[in-house]
Amino acid sequence: MRGTYLSDSLRIRLIVGFLGEAGQYGWWRTSFYQPSSHHFLDPIFPRTGHLAQYHGVVEAARLNHDENLSAGTYHLFRLPEEVEQDLHALMQENAGEDAIGESLRDKASALAALKSSAHTGSARTVGPTAVGNIRDLMSPKTIRQIAGVYAMAFDQGIKSYPYLVN
Repeated sequence: MRGTYLSDSLRIRLIVGFLGEAGQYGWWRTSFYQPSSHHFLDPIFPRTGHLAQYHGVVEAARLNHDENLSAGTYHLFRLPEEVEQDLHALMQENAGEDAIGESLRDKASALAALKSSAHTGSARTVGPTAVGNIRDLMSPKTIRQIAGVYAMAFDQGIKSYPYLVN
């Protein structure tokens, strides 16, 4: 159960991270998942370039979400420390690349992958959107709700930030 939850969370995090970048929907001004990023990351991080991409996008998304949400809330890019460590470990094992497959090839593929993982019928909400309690984080329903809010937002050209309360 925990392994599936973690891989689903990592997959959604990577897809949303990619879609939020400057070359897609522009929620944050990074381009870590553009093909050209390997040209500047590989010489510095020859064996861990995928981790550098991941942490760069996560940090940019975390800052963006933190600016738009109240302190003390959790969101896809700011989870409890033990979950963050588990996600890093999964990414370190190259599970992130396994989890996304061809999803990050382009904007349309990523959006389709996000929609396929999403709870359908998310209401149109701009800005902060409560999706539940942090205790429910391991529930498949919760990650599908989070994915649904992002899918709706990207699809409709708005910014919506799903969050969990403590």
